[in-house]
Amino acid sequence: MQNSAQIEYDYSIAKAFTFATILFGIIGMTVGVIIAFQLAFPALSNLAGEYGTFSRLRPLHTNAVAFGFTLSGIFATWYYIGQRVLKVSLKESPFLMGVAKLHFALYFITILLAVVTLLMGITTSKEYAELEWPLDILVVVWWVLWGVSIFGLIGIRRERTLYVSVWYYIATFLGVAMLYLFNNMEVPTYFVSGVGSMMHSVSMYAGTNDALVQWWYGHNAVAFVFTVPIVAMIYYFLPKESGQNVFSYKLSMLAFWGLMFVYLWAGGHHLIYSTVPDWMQTMGSVMSIILILPSWGSAINMLLTMKGEWGQLQTNPLIKFLVMASTFYMLSTIEGPIQAIKSVNAIAHFTDWIPGHVHDGVLGWVAFMIFVSLLHMAPRMYGREIYSKSLLETQFWIQTTGIVLYFTSMWIAGITQGMMWRAYDDYGSLVYSFIDTVEVLHPYYTIRGVGGLLFLTGAFIWAYNMYKTATAGRVLTKEPVNASPMGA
Repeated sequence: MQNSAQIEYDYSIAKAFTFATILFGIIGMTVGVIIAFQLAFPALSNLAGEYGTFSRLRPLHTNAVAFGFTLSGIFATWYYIGQRVLKVSLKESPFLMGVAKLHFALYFITILLAVVTLLMGITTSKEYAELEWPLDILVVVWWVLWGVSIFGLIGIRRERTLYVSVWYYIATFLGVAMLYLFNNMEVPTYFVSGVGSMMHSVSMYAGTNDALVQWWYGHNAVAFVFTVPIVAMIYYFLPKESGQNVFSYKLSMLAFWGLMFVYLWAGGHHLIYSTVPDWMQTMGSVMSIILILPSWGSAINMLLTMKGEWGQLQTNPLIKFLVMASTFYMLSTIEGPIQAIKSVNAIAHFTDWIPGHVHDGVLGWVAFMIFVSLLHMAPRMYGREIYSKSLLETQFWIQTTGIVLYFTSMWIAGITQGMMWRAYDDYGSLVYSFIDTVEVLHPYYTIRGVGGLLFLTGAFIWAYNMYKTATAGRVLTKEPVNASPMGA
């Protein structure tokens, strides 16, 4: 049997998706900072006519970060991890290489078309599912191509045991396929009525049914894009970077099946105190609380993997990112279930505490994991050491500061909002008008914008470090086994 040292892995597709990750990350996060400051200073919405308004830029931000930056990072890491844990090179199969190239090309075209259509205001108006039907079809095509890549590599693998990361990638593919197909069932109105835009469509669901399907999809887009594949990354990159074995493989499997069974039922917590049946609201709350167990199972497994090796935090910035990502994952996955408790949700719902929760997860967990994963991959893909350790340290502290400013300001703003909206006087009248809450929240919106700007600054530092690593890092004579070599 050929061992891994003799296999010449092909990183061309991983490199292409790495480029896409950097590009769409910078675009998505830049737009995010712009709209954060628009909320604090509304006059900024007037700088580019209709194309600079919050309503145009917000869907662009969420889609660029979720489906541009994050998915690119997921695909980049798959085409790296998949080959290595399955002990097979992509170049061994011309068919799978062709599939991978077509996957990247169609994906990249789709994201560029998404940027154009969303800026033009062409949208279904369904959160995280804004793309209109022609783009939905494109998404389905390249998603199927990714599935062919996953199962094709598994089919020709040399390593018979499927490492836990592969389980998580398979779950990502199957979960998103099911969710996306059902939530995006829509009728193109032009072909039914003969009038209007050919791009326009209406959902096949209506009213409460539409809400139920949308938040079954919406919350599980978080599950199968922001959680499951990111767990796949940390199960590979933390042991590889630290040189430590995963603390408990049994716990990794228990957490995997826990996530699979529980996450799909938790979406109802987005619809508490709405017109959906009360039992569905309660089920969403209960499943959200249960979700703490598999989520913390993975996070604790990762932290215990570092047992006895905490000294690496002082010497290796990548370990800092990995441990901090696990910590933010724990924070985010205890905060979400707390918000899903009905009495808490009565205060939290529709407030800024919700984006605060989303962003401590997306920035501290998802983005940190993608940053560190591609940094670990870079010396092995480009044959060069990471350009600058000091830039890595700077990035870590700037971005960590930015995240803390972001979520603490939104926690305070959200709870303040919730309490002010619920304040009644002795006569049963509301004490505060809506504009009263807006005025009180202005300083917190400004702090949120500053936090986002710090995080964006760190993203530019990361992009520069990645570019210099690929082009000017010291050439390595052999591939590093564990800790990634880096310059001063």
